[in-house]
Amino acid sequence: MKYVTAFIKPHKLDEVREALQEVGVSGLSVTEIRGFGRQKGHKEIYRGAEYKVEFVAKIKIETAVRSDLVEQVVEAVTKAAHTGTIGDGKVFVWDLEQAVRVRTGEKDGNAL
Repeated sequence: MKYVTAFIKPHKLDEVREALQEVGVSGLSVTEIRGFGRQKGHKEIYRGAEYKVEFVAKIKIETAVRSDLVEQVVEAVTKAAHTGTIGDGKVFVWDLEQAVRVRTGEKDGNAL
């Protein structure tokens, strides 16, 4: 099993969710976050005053998948989230040692 975390632009969420459903991801968690990477924020103008936005709005998507699906999941996220501009995001994959479904007590792959 693998745990996949992706940081993407907020307006790409629906496209990424649909792409993940197409490859067989049955559930995911979404969190609205703020952060920066190489872009180091950006400048905006509000009521004629310019100010620097150091932390950019992002969406964090987390899902647990079977190991045989991880490449398809990473590809689906990267294709759906791609805009070609700075700040498109990143995808991280970790080994997942154990999963337990609380309601039924199912473990590991059956819990996903």
